[in-house]
Amino acid sequence: MNLTPSLTALLPEYVLTLVAVLIMLIEAVLKPGTSRKPLGWLAIAGTAVAGVLSFYQLNLGVLTAFGGSIRVDAFSIFFHLLIGSVVMVTLLSSLDYFENNAGEFYALVLFGAVGMMLMTCSVELLMVFVGLEISSISTYILAGMRKGEGTAVESSIKYFLLGSFATAFFLYGIALMYGATGSTSIAGISAGLGSSTTPRMAFLALAMMLIGLGFKVSAAPFHLWTPDVYQGAPAPVVGLMSTAPKAAVFAVLLRITFCGFPPLMQHRWSMLLWGLAALSMTIGNLGALKQTNVKRMLAYSSIAHAGYLLVAFSALSPSGISSACFYAISYAAMNVGAFAVVTQAGGHKETLRSFEDYRGLAIRRPVLGALLAFFLLSLVGIPFTGGFFGKFYVFSAAIQTGHIWLAVIGLLNSGVACYYYLRLLASVYTGPDERASATKTAPAAASVISVPGRIGLTLAAAATLLLGILPGHVLHLANYASSSLHTPSAQISPSSLSKSSTTQ
Repeated sequence: MNLTPSLTALLPEYVLTLVAVLIMLIEAVLKPGTSRKPLGWLAIAGTAVAGVLSFYQLNLGVLTAFGGSIRVDAFSIFFHLLIGSVVMVTLLSSLDYFENNAGEFYALVLFGAVGMMLMTCSVELLMVFVGLEISSISTYILAGMRKGEGTAVESSIKYFLLGSFATAFFLYGIALMYGATGSTSIAGISAGLGSSTTPRMAFLALAMMLIGLGFKVSAAPFHLWTPDVYQGAPAPVVGLMSTAPKAAVFAVLLRITFCGFPPLMQHRWSMLLWGLAALSMTIGNLGALKQTNVKRMLAYSSIAHAGYLLVAFSALSPSGISSACFYAISYAAMNVGAFAVVTQAGGHKETLRSFEDYRGLAIRRPVLGALLAFFLLSLVGIPFTGGFFGKFYVFSAAIQTGHIWLAVIGLLNSGVACYYYLRLLASVYTGPDERASATKTAPAAASVISVPGRIGLTLAAAATLLLGILPGHVLHLANYASSSLHTPSAQISPSSLSKSSTTQ
């Protein structure tokens, strides 16, 4: 059966959209009190089908559609699979989380995934904006899903208001870039900037676009919303929004950086990213030191990890692209795993919030305690975890391009991060305070982990472990994905994987 290019290029997005609409229609006719778990399994099945279709697209070479505004290549498929994996773990870990409105949650997660996937395969800035809005609107609503909680309402409103300003900056940047080059496509911008002296308006457009995208990845100094939103949003939603949307935005940044600007602008872009990386790592880690709420600590941690990823961007080299891709997938695995543990440990009411609440978790629930310890050690960057090789490749790429001081700043920040990660780890393996137990009821956390939750935690833990002991395979895939950015007109096939891997 021959499919049109417009249909073939967006097969995963079409499937996720249809499944999300179907979930909403079924939700509308279900009686109150009826279990919504089947809708969750439907969402999981739709995500799995979308992943299979992404693998199918990998064998079709480079696909273009909608007047060249959509480009599906190895690079976009890499991030499609990453986003789909995060969505899968999020859905599995949250099947028993929401007591009401679960149908809305499943549909919004899928709609958000559609927007993120659309961003990764868009080579037209206006199409990127459409995908960004689809993703953002979904996450604005998801942040306030814990209805009746004041912090949830505050989280949603703050995220919406500040996110709207950030989106406006990005849109104004697109408008200025059109004024400077006469195009909003990445290829057209590259041609316009490379044909003559770079106009000042292009630098202003670049700065405004970076402000908008910097907000979405929680990079300093655009990070102020992150701790409050993460604290008030549901734990599975935080696990999703701290990984998948960031991966999509970083994919956009990679396309713009390596395909949209001539060498002169790339050099200035590199200096700007150097400063953002150093600032994000430092502010994120220093801010996390004084936190007593676990979700706020992980929020500042995500700011720091955005800085680590920006270190790879500042390298502006093929090794920088592949190391950024590898770090994106390793961070997604360990961070979504950590929030999956928080989801299972605290439940819908999120009874475990502070470091003190996690005291004795390894005694009450040994499996959850061990998994949380494993993910925390990976976030630190301990060997035999994905976090170790993620930082190793990122700092190596920076050193190879002469950014030695940035790598030194990153290493120092990694040392600072050990304190607050290990402080939580110490609480997990410390017995509960008997004096506090006499005056305060211990958090109820004796329930058994559900089967879907076990599957989600196993997937996250297995990915984090494999990235730590067998990183070569994923790095080869990252090299293969990054090669499509350097050969935009070539029909890259999977057979070139071995060639690209042997040259690294």
